[in-house]
Amino acid sequence: MTEDRERVMAWVAAYEEAWRAGDQDAVGRLFTEDARYLRSPYDDAPLVGHDAIRGFWDADDGATFTVTAEAVAAEARDAVVRLEVHYLEPERQEYRDLWVLRFARDGRVEHFEEWAYWPGKPYTAAATTGGQPSAAP
Repeated sequence: MTEDRERVMAWVAAYEEAWRAGDQDAVGRLFTEDARYLRSPYDDAPLVGHDAIRGFWDADDGATFTVTAEAVAAEARDAVVRLEVHYLEPERQEYRDLWVLRFARDGRVEHFEEWAYWPGKPYTAAATTGGQPSAAP
């Protein structure tokens, strides 16, 4: 079990390093050719494949940030990582994230699913209006 968590955290560290450096080539080292990258659990248009993931990474605006991460579950090919991300510049923002990862046999990720939360946003879709649930903005 410790070995699984160490493997997961090594992957997370490589991801963070690549994201900071804007290293588009790292996408091929981190993700399988047909990887699915969901920016939210309800993403109806997940990014699929290296070109789509590179395009998403390329949209980064050069923001500076800090990250802390911890593998909360890791077994065989599946893992869940909890992260806290603080963007510093150009706009301050913080997120608490869960990443749900499925690894291929070669150690790259074939499924990446992000569950991001941030201050000031509803934590549930049951924000009631007249007793009826309404969708969170």
